[in-house]
Amino acid sequence: MSQTCDVVVLLSGTGSNLQALIDSTRTGDSPVRIAAVISNRSDAYGLQRARDAGIETRTLDHKAFEGREAFDSALIELIDTFNPELVVLAGFMRILSADFVRHYAGRLLNIHPSLLPKYKGMHTHQRALDAGDSEHGCSVHFVTEELDGGPLVVQAVVPVESDDSAQTLAQRVHTQEHRIYPLAVRWFAEGRLILGNQGALLDGQLLAASGHLIRT
Repeated sequence: MSQTCDVVVLLSGTGSNLQALIDSTRTGDSPVRIAAVISNRSDAYGLQRARDAGIETRTLDHKAFEGREAFDSALIELIDTFNPELVVLAGFMRILSADFVRHYAGRLLNIHPSLLPKYKGMHTHQRALDAGDSEHGCSVHFVTEELDGGPLVVQAVVPVESDDSAQTLAQRVHTQEHRIYPLAVRWFAEGRLILGNQGALLDGQLLAASGHLIRT
């Protein structure tokens, strides 16, 4: 088996993407080891998912800090006690400071529920419906200082059905999130995925602007 890659996951909510990552590491040949799960909310259900899987958990309450920089500085200190090779944002509802992003440059991944660069920010499913889009989806990307703006790694495209609500569309997108996030994390852990000067590279090849595209 190849060397393991230690990962720290940051979350604020239910942790369904964390669960997909946990499940993916249970295959015998996975190089991914989730070293810790950290949340800014002590009531986040994702912490329970981690505990159930025997993963160390930590809580760092952002409200206990004077401003974003102080919180991010403490968060860096906490993350780095686990010496991760990769930090994964799985529904972490904090906008990260430039210092934080620079500290983890090239080893910080996020997932976003739209086909970036479309619909950065919130309420992506409703916005796709309001625009009359025929396709929607989700994106894994390297995190840079631009919100939801880093180089794309992989996107999953789903059809928008005529009778879709934001809820039904979200459900279809979530299914794909749980597929592509473990895939991207595994690529990174295997040394296949890196962030270069020009963008994301997979197996030494520069990925297209949309990343690796998966159609469902």
